[in-house]
Amino acid sequence: MTSIMALADLATPMAVRVAATLGLAEHTGTAEELAAATGSSAPALRRLLDHLVTVGVFELDSGRCRPTELGAQIAEFAPLLDINRAGGRAEPAFVELLETVTTGAPAYPRRYGHDFWTDIDANPELRRSFDAQMTWRFRTQAPQIAERFDWSRFGEILDVGGGDGMLLEQILLAHPGVRGRVLDVPASASAATRRFAAAGLADRADAVAGSFFDPLPTGADAYLLSDILHDWDDDSVRAILTGVRIAAAPDATVVVIEPLEGAGTAIDLHMLMCFGGSERTADALTALAAETGLELRHSAPVSDGRTALEFTPSPAPP
Repeated sequence: MTSIMALADLATPMAVRVAATLGLAEHTGTAEELAAATGSSAPALRRLLDHLVTVGVFELDSGRCRPTELGAQIAEFAPLLDINRAGGRAEPAFVELLETVTTGAPAYPRRYGHDFWTDIDANPELRRSFDAQMTWRFRTQAPQIAERFDWSRFGEILDVGGGDGMLLEQILLAHPGVRGRVLDVPASASAATRRFAAAGLADRADAVAGSFFDPLPTGADAYLLSDILHDWDDDSVRAILTGVRIAAAPDATVVVIEPLEGAGTAIDLHMLMCFGGSERTADALTALAAETGLELRHSAPVSDGRTALEFTPSPAPP
């Protein structure tokens, strides 16, 4: 029978996160050698390594530590574990979960003094790490989304909040007749422009700096919102969708791609804690969209764990 204390233990998850932040999985050596390589206190690092050995993340061989097969995964999942990157920085805000549960407000601002988006926009390294994290998370899904959805019927796509353009790049590579633009904050838009140039797509793709809470560019055949809405509360979702509906022509399509309720309870709790957001059902998203003048036309899975919902502007918006 599992002990409740095993589930409540914070030592192991934080030890793994510190190991990821220090890059310990990239080294082999004694505690003293690893301390020198990572700029750590040798006595403290030795105790950290002792625990990581106990839980099977590292192993000792003649006084030298090295990652086990399990520990080798630290490097793979570093975008989510490294405390100095956007994803890893967010997770420790879970210590403020009581405040979130009692007030309904996200915990991230309580821990860091401002909300997640303000935090990463104030720190260029955090913003770059966030874009890299999204690219890493979508490394499997993006090609699937590009291939399993009929993007070829759209002449031009506006990827709203599209980060550094990785998803749009995959779509355009798979559909040579399509053009596209990314809209995101200036740093991400610049990164998208560089990505498109490197991929040989500069003649079909560009990026515009902006916010999806401001008026959006008009004229696109499809407005894409991929993994955007679950980051926001219902009022913000209504504002985002209203802006898209205003920009969209009557015959345009709004494509919302989300994990929906299959994402899992842990990520749903993370969305609440970090952003005040939510993993919603298709019915919940459809209801919110209807309040903004968008009608659901079709929905289908488009990748492992992602569903696309197609909306069109209602004849008589609210």
